[in-house]
Amino acid sequence: MSDSRASPRRSTPSRVMPTSAPPIIHVSQEVCRDVSRSVAREWLLTNGIGGFAMGTVAGCLTRRYHGLLIAALQPPLGRTLMLAKLDETLRIGDESIGLYANCWDNGIEQTAGVHFVRCCELRGGVPTWTFELAGLRLIKRIWMEHGQNTVYLSYELLPGRTTARTARVSLECRALVNHRDYHALTAAGDWQTAVEANGRELTVIAREGAPPLRLSASAGAWHVENAWYRRFHLPAEQARGFDFVEDHLCAGVWRTELAPGATVGVAASAAADVTADLAAARQRFESRQSQLLSVAGFQVGDGAAEPLGVRQLVLAADQFIVTRDGGGEPPRSPVPAGKRRSMARSGLSDDQGGKTILAGYPWFTDWGRDAMIALPGLTLSTGRDAIARRILTTFARHVDQGMIPNRFPDRGDEPEYNTADATLWYVWAVGHYFCATRDEATLAALYPMLASIVEWHRHGTRFGIRVDADGLLAAGQPGVQLTWMDAKVGDWVVTPRIGKPVELSALWHHALCCMQHFAAVLGQPAAAFAEAADATRSGFSRFWNAAAGCCFDVLDGPAGPESAIRPNQVFAISLAADRAALGLASADLLPTERARLLIETCERELLTWFGLRSLAPGDTAYRGHYAGDGPSRDAAYHQGTAWGWLLGPFALAYHHIFHDDARARAMLAPLLAQVHVHGLGSLAEVFDGDPPHNPNGCPAQAWSVAETLRAWRQLKMQNAE
Repeated sequence: MSDSRASPRRSTPSRVMPTSAPPIIHVSQEVCRDVSRSVAREWLLTNGIGGFAMGTVAGCLTRRYHGLLIAALQPPLGRTLMLAKLDETLRIGDESIGLYANCWDNGIEQTAGVHFVRCCELRGGVPTWTFELAGLRLIKRIWMEHGQNTVYLSYELLPGRTTARTARVSLECRALVNHRDYHALTAAGDWQTAVEANGRELTVIAREGAPPLRLSASAGAWHVENAWYRRFHLPAEQARGFDFVEDHLCAGVWRTELAPGATVGVAASAAADVTADLAAARQRFESRQSQLLSVAGFQVGDGAAEPLGVRQLVLAADQFIVTRDGGGEPPRSPVPAGKRRSMARSGLSDDQGGKTILAGYPWFTDWGRDAMIALPGLTLSTGRDAIARRILTTFARHVDQGMIPNRFPDRGDEPEYNTADATLWYVWAVGHYFCATRDEATLAALYPMLASIVEWHRHGTRFGIRVDADGLLAAGQPGVQLTWMDAKVGDWVVTPRIGKPVELSALWHHALCCMQHFAAVLGQPAAAFAEAADATRSGFSRFWNAAAGCCFDVLDGPAGPESAIRPNQVFAISLAADRAALGLASADLLPTERARLLIETCERELLTWFGLRSLAPGDTAYRGHYAGDGPSRDAAYHQGTAWGWLLGPFALAYHHIFHDDARARAMLAPLLAQVHVHGLGSLAEVFDGDPPHNPNGCPAQAWSVAETLRAWRQLKMQNAE
């Protein structure tokens, strides 16, 4: 095991709540009042159609992707920044206290309100700030409407811990708006912006043909300002080597009185009709969050104690599941007797249209590989079997030459199929779905397509993907990155891995074992799948590198066997653990002693607190920090950077070989604690390979959440048995 695990990254302690209550992620007063620390903690809200809201605890915009309303105008894409932020000022008598912060060229504008922040909490997914000043408490909340491009902000005035002043209290909020692609930046220009205030309503049409942004207040009135605020500084973009200066338009100012005990607020929306019915909107949001926990098995009185991080990841899992048009209507299947849970009963089935998984927030869309790897953890581990089925059938409609798309097609675009592993992960996901549901009707509908996938791989498909005479899967051609290690800088493929990557043959063997099981269930011939699986298992012995005590990463490539120690070999064991958990009868790819050596080598060379390194530190190509501009980050992406999603499979592989439940769970515990830092309530995409293993990349990554959640619950289930 790496020495880097000796001093874990600490996080702010959380409040432990009863199992039946929504989880609370607590950011302390000390952190909130230190802007240098609070800008590094980000919150995220999503709406189930690709739109989102995202910002920092400090209130500063530090990314181009920060904003109160990034609307998905062509769900789940067409993501457009429409409302950047509201800058609030509280007026108590003649005193004005700003409650906002902004980053400018010359530093952070830190208003007096930062000194009055008592805490910030993610309460059941709702970012919540508590300010205490002048004997009063002001509670600010933000949430989104599921299935609609609408965000709500509410402000509740309550008595503080000291006697409240009797002076008049009012709130003033400046609405900073925009209208741009979420990847772009705006420079103030000659926009023909139409801004109209009508009492509690403010309507903004950024330019001709743009859909309007509507802001509706529950009290008070809007007043037009229509002035540019220039040169917001985006430090996170600067650190990533991108343009980092932006302008926003202050469309209007909302002013309202604040009465003790009252709640006021604003709804901002791209929808045609929106009202600031705050109580009803918040009740809908909280009811949905409670149902997500209930469907996942966290019910009142069930006695199933879980760490806060596990309960929080159930809510985080929902953020990546979105509706995609064109999914069609798949064959329906009955709910089997004794089925664990029913999404239809929960009211969360969303059983119309296609479903997909966004790979990460804020900048990823839906990618085939990421979606399939994340599917079991995001859906099956959370009791959302019907959603899993929708995702599988949506992708099934895009299978071509035995492959699912690497990048899901946008409107008018042709699918991209440059992936050698996404389709094999699809078969893996179908295996998990069927073993969780026993849904023979859906399996029967998918089976001809699954059989064709096997045939295309046996005889050859795009990019040289084919089964060789030794039973192993070969793939690759110059200039194309086909495995999950897919970084590319210009024409330079950082890790080309042409030949026979180890995880492809492990996935191919697993797919054949699944097909053997599917065929037997459906009364189809299964012998050919069993024979092919045996051939792959026999050929897999070629991967063993006795000198290193682990597997070669790639065989039969242009430069011969690749002996770099990488985490891809772990799947040779973790997939065996999956087959055992799913009840699939098959022999492991590696003898027990070799499997033990492999796990010990990977633990020593690759294991960190929060993931597995993509390359061992002793390698000359190793890069321990993921930082700098795009080329610098891409060069480190798979050359030492640690990946959180790999920790789940490693823990399962470790348990499969050593049968040590406590040790396997202990591996996951530090990553679960990461819900308190970086992306609050979620898990980051990557971490530095070197200590202290700082989080980086997307603050919220689907497969990091999914595989951590799946591994934890699979280990719990196995221990219960």
